[in-house]
Amino acid sequence: MSAPEITDARPVETATQGAAGHPRPWLRVLLAWGVAGLALGAYLFAFVVGPVDFALSLRLPTAGAILVAAFTQALATVLFHTVTDNRILTPSIMGFDALFVLLQTVLVTLFGGLVLTDLEGIPMLLAQTAAMVLFALLLYRWLFSGTFANLHVLLLVGVVIGMAFRSASTFLERLLHPTDYDLLSVELFGRITDVDPRHLPLAFVVCLVAGVCAWRRRYTLDVLLLGREAALGIGVEHRREMTVALVLIAVLVSFSTALVGPLTFFGFVIATLAYQLTGTHRHAAVVPMATALGVIALAGGQFLLQHVFYAAGFLTTIIEFVGGLCFLVVLLRRRNL
Repeated sequence: MSAPEITDARPVETATQGAAGHPRPWLRVLLAWGVAGLALGAYLFAFVVGPVDFALSLRLPTAGAILVAAFTQALATVLFHTVTDNRILTPSIMGFDALFVLLQTVLVTLFGGLVLTDLEGIPMLLAQTAAMVLFALLLYRWLFSGTFANLHVLLLVGVVIGMAFRSASTFLERLLHPTDYDLLSVELFGRITDVDPRHLPLAFVVCLVAGVCAWRRRYTLDVLLLGREAALGIGVEHRREMTVALVLIAVLVSFSTALVGPLTFFGFVIATLAYQLTGTHRHAAVVPMATALGVIALAGGQFLLQHVFYAAGFLTTIIEFVGGLCFLVVLLRRRNL
């Protein structure tokens, strides 16, 4: 007798650490979004010199990039932790960042550094995103349709391919003219302050579609945390849901990387803090909390960097440095990953 079809999969409380009606996670999420709103408002309206309209025209694209980066990295990282059942991994292990770097390096090698400015626009953004999503889909199809289809094999192949991409990029970078290399280096860092405003409407559409898809599957995603056997016993089509989650991860990480550049440890930091602050595994609470923490980190950090310390440079470089340290601390403190 086949297992009954799942309609509203609500996992047992021992797996999600808290009752569905418990108000504390939601109060914490609302509090976090209140702080995020204050941080974003401070960045937009504080220390305005001159016409407000002119200041907002410069700051609004950055605010939009902050929202997109926080949401895509939060949702992608939490989903990746769910499908891998491991909170120490990040989507970058699949080689998305390395593929983005390789694509940019090949373009500069073939056509020179000015190609990065000549080809800017939505077509270039879509082409980069499509290339990374196509790479992910081919990898998933090849591994999940094989005799030894296994998520651990998928992760191992992703690590190996990522190393190969980085090695190829390093080799090509050594062949570049110094001027071309300088132009390329700027593109290889996360850049929330240098986003084309024309890209933001499309970015919000992608975030909306991905968010609705994940929200409709929130209870099923909670069930996946119970493990493959338990999910199958409840009636979840485990492989299909895993594939859908991996495709969402590929789209979110690819679009985020193409829009604002590589962010290796940012998603890991905000997701790890979200688990601790919400006190639950439920995706309906963890993802909004992680997104709010991402907005706080990016908007608050940009406000301090730009208006308090008057420092120049990329905020994401500092976040990645701190995130790397946090990653090492978590790795050393946790025996069971």
